[in-house]
Amino acid sequence: MRPLYAAVTMATDPRRSLPSVERVLARLQGLPQPVLADCAREAVDAAREQVEQGVTVTLDAVVADAAARATRRRGALLRRVVNATGVLLHTNLGRAPLGDDAIRDAVEIAGGYSNLEYRMDSGTRGSRHDHAGALLARACGAEAGIVVNNNAAAVLISLATLARGRSVVVSRGELVEIGGGFRVPEIMAESGCRLIEVGTTNRTRLSDYERAIEPDTALVLKVHASNYRMVGFVESTPVDALASLGLPVMVDAGSGLLDETTPWLPSRPPWLRDEPGVRQSIDAGATVVTFSGDKLLGGPQAGIVVGLADTVAAIARHPLARAMRADKLTIALLQSVASAYLSGDARTIPLWQMATIPIAELRVRAENLARALPRTKVVDTEATAGGGSLPGLTIPSIGISLELADPDSMRARLRAHGVVARIDDGALVCDLRTVSPADDALLVEALRASLAETQP
Repeated sequence: MRPLYAAVTMATDPRRSLPSVERVLARLQGLPQPVLADCAREAVDAAREQVEQGVTVTLDAVVADAAARATRRRGALLRRVVNATGVLLHTNLGRAPLGDDAIRDAVEIAGGYSNLEYRMDSGTRGSRHDHAGALLARACGAEAGIVVNNNAAAVLISLATLARGRSVVVSRGELVEIGGGFRVPEIMAESGCRLIEVGTTNRTRLSDYERAIEPDTALVLKVHASNYRMVGFVESTPVDALASLGLPVMVDAGSGLLDETTPWLPSRPPWLRDEPGVRQSIDAGATVVTFSGDKLLGGPQAGIVVGLADTVAAIARHPLARAMRADKLTIALLQSVASAYLSGDARTIPLWQMATIPIAELRVRAENLARALPRTKVVDTEATAGGGSLPGLTIPSIGISLELADPDSMRARLRAHGVVARIDDGALVCDLRTVSPADDALLVEALRASLAETQP
């Protein structure tokens, strides 16, 4: 028989006053029940620690803690935000937004069955490469094309198909590291080919390539250094000169500008300057070109391989192709994007809409926003392409600015309201080039709420 004092201790143990997880859970909502249960359990555990330290805890306090945890969980889930940074292809914010036409086409495909790998005319099995890949090849003047899940995959599978066990010649100045740790030498090693470096960091001539060619050399690889720019005493060898060597030439175009003349726009934007085009690489004699589906193309994340029909077919047959293939939604989105380019007017693609909005239109919007908000002024800004594209080049833009004692705190409050801004010269700036006009009201609401939260 237990002593009496044990019963008295149990009865007065303050932990017994803690609410149960089920009781806290019953007052939560907005997330799946298992996730809310985790939040409730964490809040009860935290309250238990407080009680053990002599702090009095109420049911309402525990519920409030659990609700705050649920709010943080909900905020961490993938959701739509307003990009007011001025970075068009913001990697952390999902890069290129997609247009209404592309989204409508993807919804139609996703909502039912499709002829993804089925030929309706013959009733036989088809290929998923017959759709977007073929259209993108047509848009850049190539014989054939396929789509994989990103450009790193496009480079890897192309090298694995064409050069495994053999040497590949690359300029030292093109052995770059792209964002996310994508290094050209490492991706080459994973493909099973042997890297032969030629030239120097800043100058590589045709003669450097000629001296490096061996009997087992599979191809020459040219990499567009899309995330940095080299100026001064530099020299590189163009694709047409490399093609004269008599070996296959593979070009990793990276940012994927389909045609350097931008025929889908009324005129070529001056900020594109020396950005090379996929079409020009094909015309210069490249055997195969790889590039990104989102960056300067303005589509979903994907990797695209275009080139000679036999070469592209061999890449599509490689065992890695199944592991790297794009899904039906990506293909549907890219098919719509490719159609926009082929139509001759890609201004239906949000990337080009944002990039080509006249300064005058942005200024009118900024003035309207400034009139609706206290302590706000219109400022000239500079937007950037982002996503590892067009390094050092900026696009003239307009934004609204708030000079605050603590701009970092204000930027954090804006993030809580779904808006990502930037800080320039100690002031909080919302660059309108990357804000859809349809989101102007959301921006005003977020700024008003965040300013109100700064008031004592």
